[in-house]
Amino acid sequence: AGGIAFLMAVNTGVTASIFSDFGPKHVITDENGEPTQMLAVSGAEVLTVGGIVNVHGAKEGDKVLTITLASNYDNSLQDGDLVSLDDMRGALSGFNGKQVKVRRFSLKSPSDAKVDLNDTGTKEMLKSPTSQVVANFSKQYDFYKKEFEASGKEGKFKEREINLFNRLVLDVEGPLDQWSSYQSGGLVNSVKQAITKQYQSFEETLVSTPNPQMMDQEAWMAGEGSWVHVALASALGFQEQKGRWPGLQSEADAKEFVEIAKGISEANRAVEGACWLQKIEFTMPSGEPADLEKVEPLLMRYSMLFQAELTGFCAFLGGAIAQEVIKKTGKFLPIEQWLHHDEPCLVSASGGGGAYGGTRYAHQASVVGADVMEAMRRQRVFLVGCGALGCEYLKGLALMGACTGSGSKLIVTDMDTIEVSNLSRQFLFRQSDVTKPKSTTAAAIVKGWNPELNIEALEKGVGVTSEDYFDDQFWSGLDLCWNALDNVVARKYTDRCCLWYGLPLLESGTLGTKSNSDVFLPGQTKSYNDGTESDANENQIAMCTLRSFPYLPLHCIEFAKQAYFGDYMEFAPQQYEAFRKDLPGFFERLDAMGEAEQAKALRMIKGYIKLQKAAKIDFVACIRCAFDHYCKDFITSIRDLVYNCDEIEKTTGKPFWTGTKRKPIEAKWDAKSPPPEALEYLYASANCYAFIWNVPYVRNRGAFEKQVVSLDLQVPAWSPPADGKVATEEDDEDKVDTAAIEAMKGELYGVDTKGLVPCQVHDFEKDDDTNFHIDFLAIGTNLRASNYDIKPSERSHVKVTAGRIIPALATTTAMICGLVDLEFLKLVKGLHKGERPLDQFFNANVNLATGSQAMNVFRPEPATKRQTKLPKMTEFTSWDKVDIEGEISLKALVEHLQSQYGGTVKRLFPAGHEKLAVFDSESVEKLNWKIEMKDGKAVIEPEEPVYKAWPQLRTAVEKLSVVGEGPTRKAFESQITTCAKSLQKVKDVFASRFEGAASEAYTAVARPSDEEAEKQQYFDAVQRKRKYVALQAHVVNGEGEDAELPLIRYTYRK
Repeated sequence: AGGIAFLMAVNTGVTASIFSDFGPKHVITDENGEPTQMLAVSGAEVLTVGGIVNVHGAKEGDKVLTITLASNYDNSLQDGDLVSLDDMRGALSGFNGKQVKVRRFSLKSPSDAKVDLNDTGTKEMLKSPTSQVVANFSKQYDFYKKEFEASGKEGKFKEREINLFNRLVLDVEGPLDQWSSYQSGGLVNSVKQAITKQYQSFEETLVSTPNPQMMDQEAWMAGEGSWVHVALASALGFQEQKGRWPGLQSEADAKEFVEIAKGISEANRAVEGACWLQKIEFTMPSGEPADLEKVEPLLMRYSMLFQAELTGFCAFLGGAIAQEVIKKTGKFLPIEQWLHHDEPCLVSASGGGGAYGGTRYAHQASVVGADVMEAMRRQRVFLVGCGALGCEYLKGLALMGACTGSGSKLIVTDMDTIEVSNLSRQFLFRQSDVTKPKSTTAAAIVKGWNPELNIEALEKGVGVTSEDYFDDQFWSGLDLCWNALDNVVARKYTDRCCLWYGLPLLESGTLGTKSNSDVFLPGQTKSYNDGTESDANENQIAMCTLRSFPYLPLHCIEFAKQAYFGDYMEFAPQQYEAFRKDLPGFFERLDAMGEAEQAKALRMIKGYIKLQKAAKIDFVACIRCAFDHYCKDFITSIRDLVYNCDEIEKTTGKPFWTGTKRKPIEAKWDAKSPPPEALEYLYASANCYAFIWNVPYVRNRGAFEKQVVSLDLQVPAWSPPADGKVATEEDDEDKVDTAAIEAMKGELYGVDTKGLVPCQVHDFEKDDDTNFHIDFLAIGTNLRASNYDIKPSERSHVKVTAGRIIPALATTTAMICGLVDLEFLKLVKGLHKGERPLDQFFNANVNLATGSQAMNVFRPEPATKRQTKLPKMTEFTSWDKVDIEGEISLKALVEHLQSQYGGTVKRLFPAGHEKLAVFDSESVEKLNWKIEMKDGKAVIEPEEPVYKAWPQLRTAVEKLSVVGEGPTRKAFESQITTCAKSLQKVKDVFASRFEGAASEAYTAVARPSDEEAEKQQYFDAVQRKRKYVALQAHVVNGEGEDAELPLIRYTYRK
């Protein structure tokens, strides 16, 4: 009442309930929190509906305004949705700021045509004007229809409707003819429409919710929420009657509780649409009473554990209900009144907390039992990561009493240090902790909470470069691995370790209000690596768009980060220092780069040397360097582009600056009164260069401006470019002049590097507001936006985008971590080793922004079975391995695999390194090859494979047959003899390896060379501790099909 929302979250033993009431009229302005779509217009045409053209709500013959978009809209944009128009040019500028409704544009297509809109050719065709696209589809439609009519087939001609997701119909006011003036520009921004919802009170919904939502959808469909709802009402009834809540583990109270529940259920039964103990199937109430023999034990358990609280449930409820508080503002969709979750498998069969009664663990012990508490104290847990997730998990482990017994340990590792931006969600840290290591700081804090906690904090990365520390002994001594990571590569690595050592893995992740969690159980569930998640950016922007034709603020931000900051502040000093410190080494590494990268590196090094020759490196030099970039990036390069594209327009006779191609305008400059935006760029840029050259900053803006004016900086004279090259969509690569690269190499080879001034790389750091990084990116972004008449971006938006800041909320983190804490309790109970383990555990997928329908838990997927295509082992999972013990020869190893599992081994290679061959069947074949001179003739067997291996041999053999005695013949004979020796060496090396120990064959190919001394030492250190090597095999079956075996663990010493 009175506009006040009522929210409730309660944990009653192994049950949790959430209630949300925002009153009879709650306005939601943003129901999902997703960013609105900003879509660039690239064309506009007026079309007639009819034929194959279909627009919802339009009649045949109606005229519609159809716009073409530079990219596809997503499915959230529906018929009748509102968009706002912006950035319209010329006669259409009056539409800016107006909101209009949109409709989808679709075409009829024959079903048999099987049009694939993701096909490259189709994508290119869809870039054409809409009238041309319609004409192309019409031809296809007519062709298939004529074929159908000619075939004499019965029935209707089958067709389907295809939505073109880069087209929209705008319902604009006024005559449509005015849109014929469209040339370029235009943005369409989706608009979120407010919705109003009505909510009932707690008292009303306690009765009027017949089948309350459960997080477990299977339980909800079976009506489990109804008994939980009645139980909660019964607890309130018990309190009203007794003046207290049901006692912990009180059987007497529980019996009274059950009677109250029966009474409430019977009373509600008489009310239409009420919640009572009835049978529910597939979410539908049946009207028949539930089986009380099954329900009464549930009610008894609810009562006896009513006053118990579990750490995991408290974290889950705290995060979820805190997010509901925010929804009072109209942001996000509230939970649909009620949400319940129940975890009966956590309850101890024996009951009671035993010796733990009266201790800090009394509540938990009363639920899981004293034996599980003892197991909890003995746990050995490896927590990987100590950010937002890691802090929550450390809190949970400390409060649950994990790793507090003799021989137990909690190992936490994280290489990162604490940053200011972490403080909003990594709650263990304070301002005074900034710059300190995350792991050691967090460990000290939770140790203070629970002095019994046996915790070890490390600052090591977990991966292929730390296997000398995280070795077999380390992994074999763990009970489980617990990921708190934020990248896929590290997750995949820890998952591979868990697969190898047979350890359970707890996994979770968050993105704003969204989160997920997974439990991976040895031999039971699919693994993380069985999935397809990737860090790759699926929506990369074409470089030609960033470089020459931006049309969105995002394009300007990306270019400022990649080209301006990345090249000037990071790449250039890196290359210069490599050149200055090690000239020969620099040129050796340079050859490994692409030509475009080579040219860029050489140009930038030349620029750094030129700067030193011109004058002393001081702050004035930094200003001059900044001004050079200002002129190049925002004035002269713009002149070049406009000149070249205008020339293209003259040559072709076709308008060039159309659609998303905006004709840029150069930045302004006045040496006596520099424009404010130019001064801002010079200020940020010059101070960045001051860091690079280790000269004092000039932070006083007044003094800085005076210094700039005193230098009387002038834009260099400009002349039209000679090459006339412009990057286009069809030619997106950097164009390089190979001769120019070689000339620069020759010039720099002769430089005496001893006198060069050292510099330092300005590594990007988004959270330090004193380092000028975000200032530089913000002004660089907006100067480029000004060039192209694109809306400027706020500094905060530039920081989030350029800094790749992933939205993270304390609410989401607490909520998902609480659910994972509950899964940890199940592991401690050993439920993964009992009957039907998959029916005991939950994975979760939750979006706190979109209400209870998006708060789901579900059973883990069973282990993925892979078919081997081999007769003696038909299938396996990622958890399986082929174990071979005892040192044997490589030949014996290959023969063992072939006889044991069937098929033919083509290759053996170190696990994860397919390019390295420990064994290759082609090498066996080479043992029978011949290259020899016999009776003056060359004997080559088999010819084609030998000639492929030694191409020069073919010519020598051919010439030998026609050349008489003499020096020339001897030269060809010598070539053949040399090849024969080479073949014999190959045979000898392979035969030695093939007949020798398999472990030595592995070492011969896997061990780094002497030139990589550090890597070689690391390899040796790891292998000294290991008694085995891990191998993979490429196998073919008897039919010649590729077959598959699990990983091979070849244990060659005890």
